[in-house]
Amino acid sequence: MNRRAFIVGLLPILLAASTGAIRPACGVETAQLRAGAAAVDITPEAFPLNMPGGFSANLAERAHDPLHARALVLSQGETTVVLAVVDNLGASPEVLDEAKERASQKTGIPVERMLVCSTHTHSGPPSNVKDGPVQAVAYRKQFITGLAEAIVRAHAALQPAGIGAAVDTLPDEVFNRRWYLKPGKMPPNPYGRFDTVKMNPGTSPDVLDRPAGPTDPDVTIFSVQDAKRRPVALFANYALHYVGGTPAGEMSADYFGEFARLMPSRVRGDGAFVALLSNGASGDINNIPFNTVRPPREPFEQIRIVAQKTADAAWRARQKIETHRTDAPLAMLERKVELKYRRPSAEELAEARRVAAIKDPAEIEKLPRLAQNYARSMIAAAERSEESLTVQVQAIRIGDAAVCGVPFETFVEIGLELKRRSPFRPTMVIGLANGRHGYLPTPEQHALGGYETWLGTNYVQPDASVILTRHLLEMLEELK
Repeated sequence: MNRRAFIVGLLPILLAASTGAIRPACGVETAQLRAGAAAVDITPEAFPLNMPGGFSANLAERAHDPLHARALVLSQGETTVVLAVVDNLGASPEVLDEAKERASQKTGIPVERMLVCSTHTHSGPPSNVKDGPVQAVAYRKQFITGLAEAIVRAHAALQPAGIGAAVDTLPDEVFNRRWYLKPGKMPPNPYGRFDTVKMNPGTSPDVLDRPAGPTDPDVTIFSVQDAKRRPVALFANYALHYVGGTPAGEMSADYFGEFARLMPSRVRGDGAFVALLSNGASGDINNIPFNTVRPPREPFEQIRIVAQKTADAAWRARQKIETHRTDAPLAMLERKVELKYRRPSAEELAEARRVAAIKDPAEIEKLPRLAQNYARSMIAAAERSEESLTVQVQAIRIGDAAVCGVPFETFVEIGLELKRRSPFRPTMVIGLANGRHGYLPTPEQHALGGYETWLGTNYVQPDASVILTRHLLEMLEELK
């Protein structure tokens, strides 16, 4: 190439660089990244409130620690996306959509560019009670207002920023909770049948054989800093259910909230710094070490322990980031996917109706534990008028990293497969994103039975995980 040709070829690149709009080979526009973050206190103002997450009433009279809606807004050129986390068991699509729409009207961000996930704290308030106790109805309004306000404030705080992603591991606080038991040790399930594996089988070596699945030790983070390299936000993800062990009768944000409280000290962030911890693919993962006996803990102690370790892992991950990119490509896709509802067979329905109709306390006592609860769930599944459920899945590209959002309590095997097959490194998989539709096991785990596969806890077709994984991988490839 002669000198004239070289200069002519170089001119478009120099012009693009001067305007901050370089287009890489993948065709994704890169420009100055902007970011803003905010946290809004959504602790209930009135008690008592029932804490959902079980078959019996679980009333709270106060909050042990504050609950929050936290939002991170990223913007680049014409693309703006929201990553938000709410301290809740699992907010429904209906209530999240209402909050998103309110935030969209005030910010102009399209609702399909918002990912809002729940932490899955089991000591959180209800979020979608329209007709019931006055405190619960009032909290629905408070929840929507607080979540929308967090997004609005984060958008208003947008400033030039850089972002980086990294991973560290914390393997010693995640345990697969589904286990094979030794011969003759499997109790009947609520339907009077025998599963191959059992959830939360206890810690007795006389009962336990081996776990029925893997764990994911990764603590994956996105670190955001401003133009002066001061920390703005840190968005983390860990494939661990709630920890629990909160004081009786008190609400809590569990280890997610404690992590957010600790993280500013790890990065020396000021009062405007926001830490967010999302729930990973942890539908079959919890914090119980089944192959050993943990020493007794005082209320909230184990939450503190896990939060401290997770914050340390997030700090170690952040130390690995060499450059916070100010031109990291930003893009987002959303798909709506139709899944078929499960239905009981005629024989299963007849048996469920028989069990549900039993009134004699002596006969009820002979039934397997929670038999009538799950019988009613099976009847409800048979009488459901809809044939299918439409769910939304999302994929976000942030530089060379990615985020997948799945609206279920997603099994760890699914998260591991998405990470392994994704064209982005790292890939963060967020569960309970934009809604909660029960558990999402793999077909292989469906075949083993167990709590997460029962019709009262899993509502959609057994191959739903295969369908959603295929969609997400296609979306990631499109973003690449």
